[in-house]
Amino acid sequence: MMRIAISGAAGQMGRVLLDACHHSEDVCCTVALEQPDSQFLGTDAGELAGIGKLDLTITSDVASLLDQFEVLVDFTNTSATLGYLAVCQVASKAMVIGTTGFSYEQKFKISQAAEMIPIVFSPNMSIGVNICFKLLELTAQAIGDKTDIEIIEAHHRRKIDAPSGTALAMGEVIANEFGLSLEQCTIYDRKELPGFRDHARIGFSTLRGGDVIGEHTAIFFDMGERIEITHRASNRMAFAHGALRAVVWLAGRKAGLFDMRDVLNMR
Repeated sequence: MMRIAISGAAGQMGRVLLDACHHSEDVCCTVALEQPDSQFLGTDAGELAGIGKLDLTITSDVASLLDQFEVLVDFTNTSATLGYLAVCQVASKAMVIGTTGFSYEQKFKISQAAEMIPIVFSPNMSIGVNICFKLLELTAQAIGDKTDIEIIEAHHRRKIDAPSGTALAMGEVIANEFGLSLEQCTIYDRKELPGFRDHARIGFSTLRGGDVIGEHTAIFFDMGERIEITHRASNRMAFAHGALRAVVWLAGRKAGLFDMRDVLNMR
């Protein structure tokens, strides 16, 4: 059984991951982490997650617990993630990173660390979303250069980054099929580019409100028809199950930077 550390254990995703581990036959959580200023330090992680006492105390001292896990699963924020990354790199611990909102410089740090340790880094751990990535790739290959492409995403009101990491990843999949970088073809605000639509652009629209877990739609508009590829998450457990699948897949892997399409063998 793979032993994992969960960073951000007191957060929404951390609690769902604890629940998923509690019911898993392949993965168990042996370390529950939070930042040094967290009000939940010293709390039993199982009681906090609503699954009963686990005798697993939430701590911030990852350095003293390195012998108690093989993989660190991280759904926190960019600065916290990079802190855990530095510790795991020195200790030769694998990571599964589901945090989004990284700058290009921060992503480069993750890719550098992956030269030393195995990392699964994906903006969305859901199996369904990663199947959508494959469908986007196929659609862009077949008709992408003949259509107008828009990506719409919706999340809860507390979502920090915009557009979401998943929406940007959808755009990257499509742009790659055109032999372009995402920066070369995106438009986030049409107020800056009035007039007729530029066919070569990928438009992004962001919605924030309520308790929406995550909804993403890519639309390929043609004359007389359109194709819509949509994924809707109704429960964060979808992300947790994908993250634990990534943990199991990492067993015995050498250093490298991977994503969920590697885990699902969809390359």
